[in-house]
Amino acid sequence: MKKDICSFDYKELTEEIGAMGEQPFRSRQIYEWLHVKLADSFDEMTNLSKGLREKLSGTYQISPIELVERQISKADPTEKFLFRLWDGNMIESVLMRHSYGNSVCVSSQAGCRMGCRFCASAIGGFLRNLTPSEMLRQIYRIQKITGERVSHVVVMGTGEPLDNYENFVRFIRMLSDDRGLNISQRNITASTCGIVPNIRRLASEGFQITLALSLHGSSQEKRKKLMPVAKKYELQEVLEACDEYFLKTGRRVTFEYSLIAGVNDRPQDARELTEILKPRNCHLNLIPVNPVRERDYRKPDRKNAAVFKNKLEKSGINVTIRRERGSDIDGACGQLRRRYTAADGRTR
Repeated sequence: MKKDICSFDYKELTEEIGAMGEQPFRSRQIYEWLHVKLADSFDEMTNLSKGLREKLSGTYQISPIELVERQISKADPTEKFLFRLWDGNMIESVLMRHSYGNSVCVSSQAGCRMGCRFCASAIGGFLRNLTPSEMLRQIYRIQKITGERVSHVVVMGTGEPLDNYENFVRFIRMLSDDRGLNISQRNITASTCGIVPNIRRLASEGFQITLALSLHGSSQEKRKKLMPVAKKYELQEVLEACDEYFLKTGRRVTFEYSLIAGVNDRPQDARELTEILKPRNCHLNLIPVNPVRERDYRKPDRKNAAVFKNKLEKSGINVTIRRERGSDIDGACGQLRRRYTAADGRTR
């Protein structure tokens, strides 16, 4: 199998091209073609000789990401993209247009092994990790399809990024490299269910990305009912790892909390959340749970969600209710999956 050239960082690419007997400036040209001009083939690299292009194509590949379906929301400026990878696996990505710029939500795995009860991403199980190239090229393909620049990235699609740690870290470094798309790390957010050892590792990487912790339960017992990962990592050790992330990076942690009617939206939950979050410099995102056809969880009505939010605000918690985006195309939080479920209920 040919090497995936888009997964090499600049130093590695320079070593690869040098081993072919080429001058260092060729590495700069090739890297620019791959990560700035977003080339899909070596034939596009017109400032390289035909012989070099042939040598490259004989040893390397630009891993294809094929657009299978593009859905455009009628409710808000959101689009969802279904991509097919080289091995036939499917992933979904979402483009959200905001006043401050375009944000893309990318997948980090084909499927997910975390198994959160309210989330579609784990339905069908875990297949494999995505390479740095496959994460980057979701963004590249969306930029080429829309003709619009992406300025913000959230790693909140299918998969758990800290379960694919090495590839995820490489992706962050390449995404923020000033020789590539040069997206500010402060404009990158990654969501985790709470894999404690890798939160601690991430705190020492020197990044300035925002860490978003999927909390979803106001106590260890409630969290265990919704998130199998909580059976491995106690809530207290997850919170301590988040504290370490803040201390080492200076970046305020965001806590994500899916509001589920009758499950975690009661006055006691608000009191317990206050006890957890008040000592911390953090932000809480309340996310009224989005419908998933295989699940029977319901979102609270707007009034109840507002009452829950107000209880937290009165206790001094920095909290917002996340604006729903793309739910009419199953592109909202918790609705992405590795395979697309059509309107007639058939899974492709």
